[in-house]
Amino acid sequence: MVTIKDIAAILQVSPSTVGRALADDRRISAEMKRKVNEAATQVGYVANQAARMMRGVESNLVGLIVPDIRNSFYSTIAHALSRCLLSANYQLTLCETDDDRLLELRHIKELTSVNVAGIILVPSAKPLPDSARFLKMTPHIQLLRKQQLLGEQWFGIDDRRALYESTMHILSEGHRRIAYIGGTEALPTGAARVQGFREAVKTSSHQIDTYEELGAPSSPEFGREAVRRLLSLKERPTALVIGAVQNTSGVIDEIQDQALSVPRDISVVGFGDELGYRWWGPGLTTVQLPVSQLATACGLWFLHHLQNKGDLDTPYSFISPPQLIVRGSTAAPSNH
Repeated sequence: MVTIKDIAAILQVSPSTVGRALADDRRISAEMKRKVNEAATQVGYVANQAARMMRGVESNLVGLIVPDIRNSFYSTIAHALSRCLLSANYQLTLCETDDDRLLELRHIKELTSVNVAGIILVPSAKPLPDSARFLKMTPHIQLLRKQQLLGEQWFGIDDRRALYESTMHILSEGHRRIAYIGGTEALPTGAARVQGFREAVKTSSHQIDTYEELGAPSSPEFGREAVRRLLSLKERPTALVIGAVQNTSGVIDEIQDQALSVPRDISVVGFGDELGYRWWGPGLTTVQLPVSQLATACGLWFLHHLQNKGDLDTPYSFISPPQLIVRGSTAAPSNH
């Protein structure tokens, strides 16, 4: 294995100079850093991160903890953060929790044990107190969801407004029987979204019959099951408003399997704007969310604080607005 001493011998400089150059030490000139990195590349040098961390040297790893990478929200976030962090020579490492708080704690403990530079996380519904205790040892920021137990710094989307606008659109089309399918209120995002739905309904001067199906936001199957239950009702809803990306996928799959005509048989407003949504049926009316831009903003803010040893205890919130995209899946009810 090639060592720092081997590189030093090639360049005829001291091993300490090579070590500092590889660590991007300010005391080493840009020209020397260039020579050292070129020589390291030529001879196939790989830094022993484990040894560096045993000496208490902070790693260049930043942990990203998300519930489910299959959700396009989180894959988009991972891609945007990876590009952002690489620009500053940080490496993103990914952990999935499946919204299991014990698994969440395990990931947090593992990441802090290897002295990561920081942690970006989408927290579970009820994080354990030990998770908060370990996070206090490491710079961290919450993304999309905010749990007060884990700190007061958060980058998110205006979830209440997203569902308020979706529901107002359906109401403006004349619907009086409206169903909401979304995440449980145990999650801060789920609570904010169903709140937006309820607030919009309250603004109507008409009698509105509402149906709420709250469950696992990361489950397409829950979306399917919710549609089946709603369609079995004697007075079934004429419109569906959805509050989660994976639920949306399940809902539109079930509608297709049931051979329903949209919007003649039922109007649908989705959540998130997957590439295929504009081509599905008549085109899915949905809430477009600035996920990539939000992740990039979070990454840049976090990098600034990591590099400048900024105050990561002062409360801070960054909220991005959603945008309703109206396509062909919503119209006045056929019996209106």
